[in-house]
Amino acid sequence: MAGTRVITVFGATGAQGGSLVRAILDDPGSGFSARAVTRRPESDRARELARLGAEVVRADLDDEASLGPVLEGAYGAYLVTDFWEHMSAEREKRQAASLAHATGHAGVQHAVWSTLEDTRECIPLDDDRMPTLQGTYKVPHFDAKAEADRYFPEAGAPTTFLRTTFYWENLLTMSAPQRGEDGVLRLVFPMGGSRLSGIAVADIGKTALAVFKRGTDLIGATVSIAGEHLPVADMAAAMSEVIGEPVRYAPMDPDDYRALGFPGADESGNMFQYYAECEDRFTHARDLAAIRALNPELQDFATWLAAHREALRSL
Repeated sequence: MAGTRVITVFGATGAQGGSLVRAILDDPGSGFSARAVTRRPESDRARELARLGAEVVRADLDDEASLGPVLEGAYGAYLVTDFWEHMSAEREKRQAASLAHATGHAGVQHAVWSTLEDTRECIPLDDDRMPTLQGTYKVPHFDAKAEADRYFPEAGAPTTFLRTTFYWENLLTMSAPQRGEDGVLRLVFPMGGSRLSGIAVADIGKTALAVFKRGTDLIGATVSIAGEHLPVADMAAAMSEVIGEPVRYAPMDPDDYRALGFPGADESGNMFQYYAECEDRFTHARDLAAIRALNPELQDFATWLAAHREALRSL
C-alpha cells in the first residue's frame, strides 16, 4: 500500500505470524503494510492472506539466501521460528542465525524476535528434577530461542525481544479436554496447583504491532506477554461454564506425562514442569497491566472462552 511502511512477517501462515498480519490488515490507520512470508504461497492460508490485502512472498528459513529479498525495503520484520515442525534445537538456532544475519544486512529499522526464557536459569542442567534433552537443554524450544537472542545484536539488527507463552488456542487442539470412559471431560496437565500463563494468539499479533508503533522506544528491550495467569483448576471451572458440562482438572505427575509417548511428550512434560516449578519467576516477568497498556484490547481467559464458545462445545 502506497505511503505505508512494510513489515516483513515470517511464519505468516502460522499462529504468531498470521496474527500479526491480520492485526496489520485490521488497522489500516497504523501506517504499516504486511509482507507475508511463507514457504508455500500457493497454500490456502497464503491465498487467504493475499485476498485480505497482504503482499505474499516466498522464503525458507533453511535457505538463508532466500531471506534477503523478502526483507528488501522493509521498515520492520517479525522473526519467528517453529520448533514443533522439526523438534530440533540446533536447527532452530541455525534458522535464528540466518534471520539475524539477513535482518542485519538488510538494514531493517526495527525487528521483533519471538523468543522465550532460558529455563536453565531456574532449573540447571545438573538438576535431576527433569531430564536433560538434546544434550544441553531442559526445555529445548525455550532454551534454543534464548541462546539465539544474542545473534540479533551481534548482527546489527535493532531488535525487541518478545517473550510469548502458552496459547489458549491449544485448548482446542493438542491440549483439549479429553472425555474419559465415564463420559466426563478432563483437562490433563502436569501443573499441580500452579498458575499457567496463557494468551490468545490474536493478542500476540496485536501486541507485536503495538511494539512496532512505539518506534525505537523498545529496541533492545524484552517484552514478556500473557493475557492472564490462572491455576488450571480455575481454567477447567471456567470452561465448564462455557461448555455447559463439567470439565475436571486432572493433574498428572510430570514423569507420567513424559511417559505418554506422543511426539514431543518429554519436551512438553518438561515445559509444563518448568511453568509449574518456576511459576513466580515466569508470571512476575509478565506484568498484565503493562501489557494491557501496550495492547488495550488484551483478552483475559473469560473473554477468550466467550469468543470460542462454539468451538469448545464441539469438542
